[in-house]
Amino acid sequence: MKKYKKILIGTHNKGKFKELSYLLPKKLKKIAPTYLNIGSPTETGKSYSANSKLKAYYFCKYSGLDTISDDSGLSVSCLNGKPGIYSARWAKRYGSFYKAMKKIIKMVKNKNKNKKNKNTQAEFVCSITYKKYRGKTVSAIGKIKGNISSKILGKNGFGYDSIFIPKQYKITFGQMSKRKKILIDHRFIAYNALIKKINIE
Repeated sequence: MKKYKKILIGTHNKGKFKELSYLLPKKLKKIAPTYLNIGSPTETGKSYSANSKLKAYYFCKYSGLDTISDDSGLSVSCLNGKPGIYSARWAKRYGSFYKAMKKIIKMVKNKNKNKKNKNTQAEFVCSITYKKYRGKTVSAIGKIKGNISSKILGKNGFGYDSIFIPKQYKITFGQMSKRKKILIDHRFIAYNALIKKINIE
């Protein structure tokens, strides 16, 4: 029986785990931190890059496996880039991603009240870090621009996908098929930039 090489996907987010699993080579056996009873580190970084590196180092150290981790978030232009690196923490603060999405829609609406030119611009940002066990660490950034929708639309995806309409599209990530979304989003862009720097095998 062929022995598969393992890689730890350093996240407790099931949506992220599925997306990264889809992008990684099929020959790799993907391991989740929960399988090894590893908790999450405290995200003390001041940037997506710092947090993705912090997570990759942490999960690699406690698993003894090559590790890939990401840190991502939604930055809304009229909200001065918020929630940004605090995107997941906003969901926790407001009780769920659904409630956080409703809050963002309300805040964007209030910011644009009585304005002729509405600013609904936003971007999803993702930093991916690959940490080879007893080896080098490589990171890459991916960004995709778009707009905040006026309603929560679509039940596919996860996080803030249902309020983000990527440029050149008329539907949210949440309305797209999962495969379509995975192959155009910020995580895909970051992953493609990463594999140009290092061969994950």
